[in-house]
This record gives sequence, C-alpha cells and structure tokens, in this order.
Amino acid sequence: MRWRDVEMACRDGVRLVSRLWHPEGEGPWPVLLMRQPYGRAIASTVTYAHPSWYAAHGFLVVVQDVRGRGASQGEFLGFEQEAADGADTVRWARQLEGSNGRLGSYGFSYQGLTQLLSDDPTAIPDCLAPAMTGLDEQRDWASEGGAHWWALGLGWGLQLAAQRCQRQGDWAGWQAIRSSLSSDSFLHDGLELLARHDPEGMAYRWLQQPAEAESAAVTHQPPAALLGRPMLLIGGWHDPHLRGILELWHRCRAAGSTPWLRIGAWTHLDWEGGIDQLQVAFFQQHLQHPSAAAELGAPVLLQDSRSRQWQEPSAPVEHLSWGLRSNGLAAINPEEGELVLEQSGSGSVTVVHDPWRPVPGRGGHLGLDAGPCERSDLDRRGDVACFTSAPLAQPLNLEGRPQLQLRVEADQPSFDLCAALSVLEHDGSSVHQLCTGVGRFRQQAGNTGALQLALQPLGARLERGQRLRLSLAGSAWPQIAVNPGDGSLPQGPSGPQHRVISLELDLAGAQLRLLPLLDAEVGAN
Repeated sequence: MRWRDVEMACRDGVRLVSRLWHPEGEGPWPVLLMRQPYGRAIASTVTYAHPSWYAAHGFLVVVQDVRGRGASQGEFLGFEQEAADGADTVRWARQLEGSNGRLGSYGFSYQGLTQLLSDDPTAIPDCLAPAMTGLDEQRDWASEGGAHWWALGLGWGLQLAAQRCQRQGDWAGWQAIRSSLSSDSFLHDGLELLARHDPEGMAYRWLQQPAEAESAAVTHQPPAALLGRPMLLIGGWHDPHLRGILELWHRCRAAGSTPWLRIGAWTHLDWEGGIDQLQVAFFQQHLQHPSAAAELGAPVLLQDSRSRQWQEPSAPVEHLSWGLRSNGLAAINPEEGELVLEQSGSGSVTVVHDPWRPVPGRGGHLGLDAGPCERSDLDRRGDVACFTSAPLAQPLNLEGRPQLQLRVEADQPSFDLCAALSVLEHDGSSVHQLCTGVGRFRQQAGNTGALQLALQPLGARLERGQRLRLSLAGSAWPQIAVNPGDGSLPQGPSGPQHRVISLELDLAGAQLRLLPLLDAEVGAN
C-alpha cells in the first residue's frame, strides 16, 4: 500500500495536511477527495472501505484534515470555513502529481457537507457522493420539531471537544469528556463540559439558540453549478440527516440533474455491509469509463426496512390517512385506542407527563441505540396513548412521510409531543417500532388550531393480518431534553423545577397522513 502525507497552502497561508493513497503502476489517475475533521488516517472507515481499496480500483485517494483538525494548521470554525478551504483544495488536488485533472468527492456526515461547499463555482468536483448530510444547520444538524437533538447533539459536540483538548495537550479535559461519554453522565453534565472545553464550537452554539422554525439559522448554499453535477446521494431510514438528503435530491432535480439516490435500512454508522461497490461503480462511470453505467441500476432505489429488499419507489398513494378514536382509555389500555383507515377521528384522551419518570425515547433516528426496536413495554405505560388499526386485509406498502394533525390542550405554557409508528405482529405479542417523531409546542391562549407533527420518513411493507399502531407520549428522553413546562429552554434531564404536564388530545378531526416521499413522476407503477 503506497501512501504519503502532503501539505497545501490555503489562500490565507494556513497549511492543510492530506494523506494520499496511490494506485499501483503509472498514472495519471482521477482523484477521489474526502475532507474531514476526525483524522486522515481513520478516513471514515467506520462506514467506508479503506482508501487503499479505492486506490486499487485506479483512483488517487486524498483524505484531508480540515482546518484546525488533525495535523492541519489554523483554528477549527466548523462548517463556515469549508467553502473557501474546499475550493482551494479542489484546485490543488487537480494539479497533484499523478492526477489526470478529474476529481470526485465522497464522505458522510461532516464529510458529506464539506464536498457541497465552495466559494468558487469553477472549483467544484466533477461528481459527488454525499451521504447522510444536509445543508440546514438547524433542521439537518441540531433539532427537529422545535426540539434540540439532546443525546446526539451533545455526543457529537463532545467528540469534537475531546479532539480539541487532545490537539491542545489538555489531557485532563480529554479524560473528563471521555469518562462522561463512557458513563452516559454526559446526558446530565455534557452542556457544562462543552461550555468549558469548546465554548465557541457549533454544537454548543446550536444548543444555546432557540430550535423553533422561525429562529435564525444558517442554511448553506452550494454553487448552482454543483447541484447540476452527477451526484450519488446516500440516506438511511434510521439516520437523523435523512430529511437533508431528500431536500438535496429535490434541489438537484430542480437544477435539472438526475441524481442517484439510495436509502437503506441503515443508521448513521451501521450500513449493513456498506455501499463501496456501488460508489466505486459511480466514480468509474463519471471519472474513468462510462460503460460502468449498467452497474448502477435504477436512479432511485429504496430498501424495505423490514424485508431488506431493494425496489424502485412506489407510485404515491392518494389520500392515505387514518383517524384516531378513543373512549378515553387509550393511555391505560394499549388496545383501546383505534387507528381507522380513511375515517374520521372521535373522542378524547388525557396523557399525563410526569417528569419524575419521563417516557424514554428508544431506537429510531435520534437514539444512541438508533434503529428498529421492540417497544411493547413502552406502550403498556399509563402515560403513552396508543391507537391501533384492525388487522390488515391485504398487504400495505408504507412509503412516505408520516404527518400527524391533532388538537392538543395543555395545562402548562409548553409541552412536548413524541410519536412512534409501529407494526404489531399477528398475535400481538410484539410491537416493532418503524419510525418516530418529536415536537415541542407552546400553549397559546385562544389558539384552537391543530398542531402538525412530522415523523421520520419510512419505507416498510406490512403484511396481511399485521396491525399498525401510533403511540403518543409527552417525552422522549434522552433523545430530546425533558420539557420543564414553564416555557424555558429545556437543557437536560428532569429537575426539581419541572412541572407535571397534562395533555388533552382532542381526537375529533385528528388525522395521521402518509405524504409522498418523492416527486410523483419518480414512482414506479
């Protein structure tokens, strides 16, 4: 395996370090570029094959430590630094010894966004493979439904803070963060650790600002030319950045391009075997030889989260919706509440959120234990209202964006509403969670309108005889911080000032809808 470390100078003189892996034989070769903050030697091998594998397929692979990380000079400023540094790096990498001038980029999460940013529309990759990322710092990186990502946001921020301590030689700070993460005490003291060890970092800033949709947030804007370049977009049903990938797909389509899209039954870090074969075929087609196109398959493929079968998108189903019904016992008896297909809701039920024993968030896309899970014990709690359909008379393909419309009256100024969509097996012995959603709301006098709660997009086929269930609770700890109820910004677990919150769910007019995942013309018949 041939590799070497090289430096490049940015326009302001700061020097960035990259590691290069060379193919065997004589070049020149096309370049594959990844820019990341976690150490060039790691090279995102938590999800991707090692760079030497890509080099063996005829690519000069470049993995760069971004500014202020690893061996690179400068101060790490997060995403705001990447447009200028990214443009400088693309220009430099095209001129490397052994490069033929063609360049593709790849990477997920932070590395997914770095390849989308450039302050020079002439200094962009020829093709890109962004995975599990998004352009909106608030919606795609920090919060959902007006609530901050608590466990995920703190965990990621503290990882960056620990590496900052390591870079500064602050071994005590590094150890304090590591111990807190290992013991899960970061869920209680993580904000204080961030304030102490990385007060200027993105994660700390996000957690300090309001998460409501109307608050000021940074949305990064790729050059228009970049959105028109060939792109392979990778998302996961259980990944928190899925909405960002779907939004990027729509933006590329609006720019006139036809991006490839793959959504697997994956979490942020578990891709169940990876996408390296697909990715190398994509780069071979656009950087080496177009004849590899046949290996890519259909432009859009979705993996069923239950059967694990890959398929093209379904044609959107018109007016697929369910009403919610209960005689008031849906929070005591998980079988009492009904989910009725294409019918109106009726009745009401009261859910009491007790901050002493908040309902846990489990699995889904925001959990530290992300992914599908069994939740029958949660549904048996007296502070979880359940609404269950009749056994399906025929198979049902759930592909789209679930959205709940519901009127809620609370006895405190603010409250949370946390939803889970699950499938019950034929005998009712197990409840398999499919997706979740969270929302933070303020009680406003005189406002009798229904609130809207978006759940994570999903793709799952239910079989005949199975049942669909919607579960509603007043918390999802530690996925989001426990709401104090007084209107203040939630910043952690329950405390002595947290209030009991009673939620009256008015089911008349309540509706669970399944909105289309993609444009109608993409769906297969």
